[in-house]
Amino acid sequence: MRRLCRRTPPPGVIAYDDDEPVGWAAVHPRADTSFATNRKIPHVDDQAVWSLWCVRVRPGRRKQGISHQLVAGAVEFARSHGAPAVEAYPVDNRGQKVDLTMAYVGTKRLFEAAGFVQAAETTSVLNGFPRVLMRLRLR
Repeated sequence: MRRLCRRTPPPGVIAYDDDEPVGWAAVHPRADTSFATNRKIPHVDDQAVWSLWCVRVRPGRRKQGISHQLVAGAVEFARSHGAPAVEAYPVDNRGQKVDLTMAYVGTKRLFEAAGFVQAAETTSVLNGFPRVLMRLRLR
């Protein structure tokens, strides 16, 4: 007998255009993610923060502001579940082009536009760009 397994995505938000899904963002309590034990991404403090680690927009739908809406939706989702803050771990590409296959972590600029501030440096590098720890306090 052949069994098919389906991996379900972690909690997050989905952006729709009418009934068509056009993007997804992963957001979940950091303690339940790999960031809880990641040695390259530091912990700023012991708050029960949430991690926003993936923002994906469907090809053909990029450059329409959907990433910004996904970040806003993920923040609201975390806030509605009692998160004291949300962290993200984007690349600091300093305006340089990011390979789309590696753009899922977002850019520092995307998170700054949503009110996040850089809270720490990391030793993580993705596609040649350093990743930074960005944080938005919710309460």
